[in-house]
Amino acid sequence: MLGILKNTTITKGFVLAGLFNMTVLVFSRFFTNPVIPESDPVVMSNFGLVMIVVWGLAYISVSKNYPAVKWLVAVFAVEKLIYGIVWTKWNLNHELSAVYAKDTMAGIFYTIYGLNDWIFFIFFSYVFLRLMLYKNSQKLRRIARTETRPSGDIPTQRAAIETLNSQTENIRIDST
Repeated sequence: MLGILKNTTITKGFVLAGLFNMTVLVFSRFFTNPVIPESDPVVMSNFGLVMIVVWGLAYISVSKNYPAVKWLVAVFAVEKLIYGIVWTKWNLNHELSAVYAKDTMAGIFYTIYGLNDWIFFIFFSYVFLRLMLYKNSQKLRRIARTETRPSGDIPTQRAAIETLNSQTENIRIDST
C-alpha cells in the first residue's frame, strides 16, 4: 500500500517541495514587496520569507539521501502541518480580496501557499511512514531469521519470512 511512489519519484518530490518554497522569491519580488509582510507580519515578515527559502534548501539537500534522515522528514511534515494550519486560520480571518486590491502577486501568494503546504505535509508524512514501515519490516525479518525455536520449526520461520516479504515488497528502499 505504501509502495505507491518510486524512490526516484520521492526524490523529485523533495526537489519540487524546495522549488515551490523558492517561489517566495518571485511573489515577494526578492523581499521588496511590502504587501506580503503587511498582510501577516508575524509569519510572513521578510525574515519569515527568508526562512521559507531556507526550508526549501533543506528539502533539496536531502532529496537523494532521505532514507538516512527519516526523523528529519518527520520534522518537514510537522513544519508543513504548522504552515498549513496557519494559512487556513489566516484565510478564515482575512479577506483575500483586500490583499489582491493592494498587490496581485501577494494575493496569489496568499491564495496558494497553504495549499502547497498541505500537499507537501501529506507527501512528507507519506515518506516518513514508508521509511518507518520499511525499517520495522527489516527488524522483523532479522528477528525471524535469527530466532531459534526449541522445536526447530523451520517451516514456520520460513512462512513468517515469506509473509513479511510479501507484505513489504512494494516499500523497498534502494539507494538509487
